[in-house]
Amino acid sequence: MDRIVVRGGRPLEGRIPIGGAKNAALPLMAAALLSDGPLVLRNAPDLADIATMRALLEQHGLEVVHDKAARTLTMSGNATSLEAPYDLVRKMRASVLVLGPLVARHGRARVSLPGGCAIGTRPVDLHLKGLEAMGATIVLEAGYIEAQAPQGLKGGRILFPVVSVGATENLLMAACLADGVSELVNAAREPEIEDLARCLIAMGAKIEGVGTDRLTVTGQACLGGATHDIVPDRIEAGTFACAAAITGGSVLLEGARAEHLGAVARTLREAGVLVEAEADGLRVSRLNGLHGVDVMTEPFPGFATDMQAQFMALMSVAEGASMVTETIFENRFMHVPELNRMGARINVHGASAIVRGVPKLSGAPVMATDLRASVSLILAGLAAEGDTIVNRVYHLDRGYERVELKLAAVGADIERITG
Repeated sequence: MDRIVVRGGRPLEGRIPIGGAKNAALPLMAAALLSDGPLVLRNAPDLADIATMRALLEQHGLEVVHDKAARTLTMSGNATSLEAPYDLVRKMRASVLVLGPLVARHGRARVSLPGGCAIGTRPVDLHLKGLEAMGATIVLEAGYIEAQAPQGLKGGRILFPVVSVGATENLLMAACLADGVSELVNAAREPEIEDLARCLIAMGAKIEGVGTDRLTVTGQACLGGATHDIVPDRIEAGTFACAAAITGGSVLLEGARAEHLGAVARTLREAGVLVEAEADGLRVSRLNGLHGVDVMTEPFPGFATDMQAQFMALMSVAEGASMVTETIFENRFMHVPELNRMGARINVHGASAIVRGVPKLSGAPVMATDLRASVSLILAGLAAEGDTIVNRVYHLDRGYERVELKLAAVGADIERITG
C-alpha cells in the first residue's frame, strides 16, 4: 500500500498549476446521461474518483474516452443499463448523481445507496423528496433506490430545508428534461453548481438564476452535446495556499480564482497570509507570522467544510488559539488525533475543536482517514521537524492529482513510496 514521506522545514517557492475541480467534474460527467452527446469536458483531472465515475458511466452503456495528455473527457451514447450497482457506487458518494438524469430521460433507475469517505451520514433524502415532488415514485429496497416516472418527470417547486450541494445538482439535471417549469429554492450556490448550470445551458437547457439560491428551469424535450471547460479546483487551490502559508513560502497558484475561495481567502488574510490576484492566478505568501483565527464551516460563500482539516493544520502552528467549528458533517475531526501525534495541541468539544498553536510540529507516522484529512497531514509534515510518514494515501488519490509531484516542484522534500 502506498505511503507518502515528507521531510519538513523547506519553504515552498514557485508556481503550482491548479487542475479542474473534482467536485465539478463528477456532476458534469453525470450530465452526459441527459444526451447522446458528445459531451466534451476540458481541463479534466486524472483522479481515482474520475475513474470510478467513468466506470459507472461505461457500465450504463456510454462510451467514455479520457485523454489524459490532452486533459479531456469525451462521453457519448445512450444508456443501455439503468442500474448503478453497489460495487461501483459504494466507492464514491457522487455516484448517486446518475439518479436524476436516468429517471428524467428514461423514466426509471435503480441506484445503490452511496458510499465514500466516512465523514458523516450525508443522507440522500433530499434527492429523493425532490424527485417525488417532480412525480417520481421512490422505493428503497435491499440497499437500492428504485425510482420510476413512466410518464416522465413534471416540473415542480422544490424548497430545500437545508442547503445541499448534491441534491441541488441531481435535481437541477433532472429538471432540465422535466415537463414544465421547476423552481429550486434555497439551492446551493457553490461554484461547481454554477459550472454545471453553464454546461447544461450549453447543452440546450433553459436555466435562470445561475449563481443564486433560486434556480428556475424550463424543461426541454431533449439536450444536445457541448464542449465545456471545467472550473479550476478551489479546494486544491485552498490546500496549496495553506501549504505556502504553513512553510513560510510564496507560491503562485496558476488558474486559481479568489472569488471561488469565498470565506477561505478572507480567513487566510485574517491569519496573516497574503492572498492577492495576479494576471494568471493567485499569489499566496506568509507575512510576518500566523495568528489564530476562529472559523465555522458553512455552505458557499462561507468557509468550505472541505478546507477545515487543512486550515486546522495551519492553525496548529499559529500564534495563540483558534476555534474550528464543523457544521456540515458530524464526523469530520478524525484527523485531530493524528495531528496531535505530531505535537499539535487540539481538543475537541462536540462540533468544535480548540487549537492552541505550538512553536513546531514533529514528524511521526500517521494514518489518513479520509480525503481532506490525508492532505492535512501532508501539510503538517511540511512544517514539522523530521520525517512524517502518511499511510493509507489511497484516500488522497481520490481528490488530488499527483500532489507529491506538485509540492516537490516548488521545493518540498516529499516522495511517494509504493508497496
